[in-house]
Amino acid sequence: MKEITSELLERFRAQAAARPVLKTLHAAMSKSDMADLAYVPAAAAKLNGDFSVELTTRGVTFQKRSGRCWLFAVLNILRERISETCGLEKFELSANYLAFYDKLEKANNFLELIIAHADKPLNDRMMEYVLEGFGDGGYWDMAADLVKKYGVVPASAMPETYQSTHTAEFDALLDTLLRKDAVQLRALIAEGGDPRAAKEAMLEEVYRMECIAFGEPPASFHFEYRDKDKVFHAERGLTGRSFYEKYVGDALDDYITITNHPTHGLPMNLYYVFHYIGSMANRDIVNLNLTVEEMEELTVKQLRDGEPVWFGCDSGAFGNREEGVWDPASMDYSGLMDGIDFRMSKGDRLETHDSFATHAMIFVGVNLDENGQPDRWKIENSWGEDAGRKGYFVCSEPYFREFVYEVIVRKKHLTDAQRALLEAEPIRIQPWEGDWL
Repeated sequence: MKEITSELLERFRAQAAARPVLKTLHAAMSKSDMADLAYVPAAAAKLNGDFSVELTTRGVTFQKRSGRCWLFAVLNILRERISETCGLEKFELSANYLAFYDKLEKANNFLELIIAHADKPLNDRMMEYVLEGFGDGGYWDMAADLVKKYGVVPASAMPETYQSTHTAEFDALLDTLLRKDAVQLRALIAEGGDPRAAKEAMLEEVYRMECIAFGEPPASFHFEYRDKDKVFHAERGLTGRSFYEKYVGDALDDYITITNHPTHGLPMNLYYVFHYIGSMANRDIVNLNLTVEEMEELTVKQLRDGEPVWFGCDSGAFGNREEGVWDPASMDYSGLMDGIDFRMSKGDRLETHDSFATHAMIFVGVNLDENGQPDRWKIENSWGEDAGRKGYFVCSEPYFREFVYEVIVRKKHLTDAQRALLEAEPIRIQPWEGDWL
C-alpha cells in the first residue's frame, strides 16, 4: 500500500491553486446548506403543473421522527377505502397500533432466530446479521402480515405518543435488551436447557416496555363518526380484525411486490423470497424482479384504475424537502463540486450499498406526455403538511428510473408472462442480501 507523500500533496496544492473557482465554491459552502446550493430552480420548475392521472386523497399524515413510513403508506391506502365506504371527508388509521405489534413480532422473530442458530459462533454471518438488531423500518409484506393478523383501528382508538413519534431511544434500548436475551438463550441451550419458558418471559418484557412507551393496544373499541351528509353512525365493540374485515374486506393477498434491482446477483424476471430480521417468525418477503419499464407500466395501470401505489425509494437522492422535489436535474451536486462526476449505474449503486430503498410513500398521480409516457409523478408523503407542497411531492421520470426500487401492484395488472413467473417456486436468497436491496 502506498502512503500519501509530501510530493503528492504538493501536486494537489498546485492543481487547486490553478482552479480559483474552488475559493468561490468554498465561500458559498461555508455559510449555506449544500442541498440549497445544489438546487436548480429552473429545472425544478419544469415539474410544476397538474397531472393527467390524479387521485384525490384525504389528508397528509406525519410520522415525525420515526421510521414508520412503510406503515403509514399502507395505512394511507386502506384509509381511502374506509373513507369511501363510510363517506368520510377526512380520516386516519392508527400507525401506533400496527407499530406496537410490529415491534413485538420483530422481537419474537429475533428470539426464534437466536434459538434456531444457537449452535453457530457469534462471528457466523447469520449471527452477525441477527445481532445487528432492527428498527422501525419494513416492507409491504410485513405490513400486510400485520394487518391480516391484527387488523387496523382508527387513530382515535390508539393515538400517538411522544415515544411512538420519536423512536430512536426506544429502539436502541430494545435492541440492547434483546442482545442480552440472546446471550442468555445461547448459554441455556449450550447447557442442554429448554429455551421456551425463558423466551416467553423475555417477550413479556418487550410487551411491557411497549405498553409503557406506546400504550396498550385496545382489545375492543367503538367507531363513531358523522359522514359527509352529517349522518351519525356508531359501531360498538369492534376489534382490529373485525373493523378491518367490515370496512376494508380485502385480505391484501392480491398484491405483489415488484422490484427493479438490476444487479449481477439478481436477474430480471426472477421471483424470489427471503426471511428478513423484521418478518414474522413464519413469514417471508416475496418479490418479483422486473425491468424498470415494466415497473412503470404496472404503476400507471394501477393509478389509472383509481388506486394509489405503495413504493420504496432512496429519499436521500437528489431531493429538496422544502421544495417537495426529487429530480437529478434539479440538484446539481456535480456543478457544486467543480464538475466531479458522481454518476453510477442503478445496479452498481445497489451492489456497493451506495443507494437502496430508505423510504416508502404512495404515488397518487402521474403525468403522461403526448406519447403516453410518464414525465413526472405525484407523491403523497408522511412528513406532515409543512414539508413539500403541503405534504405532497413530485418526482421526475429520471428519478423514478434510477431511485425507485419497488412498487406494490395488484396481480390483476400483471401481463400473462409476468403472472406465469409467480407460478414457479420462488428462489430463496440470503436474508442479508434482501436486507439492502
